[in-house]
Amino acid sequence: MALMNMVGAINRALDDALRDDDKVVLLGQDIGQDEGVFRVTADLLARYGDKRVLDTPLAEGAIVGGAVGLALYGLKPVSEMQFSGFAYQAYHQIEQHVARFRNRTRGRFGMSMVIRMPYGGGIRAVEHHSESRETIYAHTPGLKMVIPSTPRNARALLLASIYDPDPVIFYEPKAVYRAFKEEVPDDPEQMPIGKAEVVREGRDLTLISYGAMMRPTLEAAEDVADADGVSIEVVDLLTVSPLDTATITDSVAKTGRAVMIHEGPRTCGIGAEVVARIVEKSLMHLEAPIRRVTGYDVQFPYFARERAFLPNADRIAHAAREVLAF
Repeated sequence: MALMNMVGAINRALDDALRDDDKVVLLGQDIGQDEGVFRVTADLLARYGDKRVLDTPLAEGAIVGGAVGLALYGLKPVSEMQFSGFAYQAYHQIEQHVARFRNRTRGRFGMSMVIRMPYGGGIRAVEHHSESRETIYAHTPGLKMVIPSTPRNARALLLASIYDPDPVIFYEPKAVYRAFKEEVPDDPEQMPIGKAEVVREGRDLTLISYGAMMRPTLEAAEDVADADGVSIEVVDLLTVSPLDTATITDSVAKTGRAVMIHEGPRTCGIGAEVVARIVEKSLMHLEAPIRRVTGYDVQFPYFARERAFLPNADRIAHAAREVLAF
């Protein structure tokens, strides 16, 4: 196994797919010669050439529209949006074509394609570079929405997404890109899409999160468990559409308490759907109201205020103690 950060692990997944399947094609702005704005596609143009790693014009709608055509002809395109905030220019293609072709053709044509998007705050970026709008895609029927949290699961989930028969929006938490390293197997591995993971076992409280928020969530779990002598379970969603309802509700049925954490705005966020499913399936097991720790219902602030916007371990620990004390 090699120690890798998330950038290296995603690069490894793309390399694996390009090497093992000649139907895989990458396309996006500056992904070839410049190796991507975050250098995620480093060395891939040199290895596979400009027929497999395509630099495109500055036109997100054209990137995704071109990927639609490639997918219809049986290829497996992987598109890159430089930042998730630039993908709105391509949303007409995503909503009207990517998400609908299987249903529109009654299953004759699928859309085996991935749209990669770096998302989220924490890197002191400017407007349209920091928001978390995963709810838009999770709310769009026909799309799968995957959000990794570590280098290893990023590589495994990206490979699974590339080989999935349906379109996948692959949100990459750029605050985690180079934040830490993890052992990643030499041989390719895949994780199932639509399956959450219990990353910490516990009995008294369930913390639920995904993406970049997993690090402060795990930090809060450790702090509260050590200081208060309680047992805290942590669930990493990994996929927000389709949600793994069983893992979520089984955990809450066991612990009787839950806190949901995400950095996107609170109203109609992924947390609202998670809470609704807990209420539908595990209401009679609850010992306390469910709390949400989220971003606020405002535009993502400029970098001088981004730390005040993003959930952190202190906010999560405070919510956890309130639920435990109820």
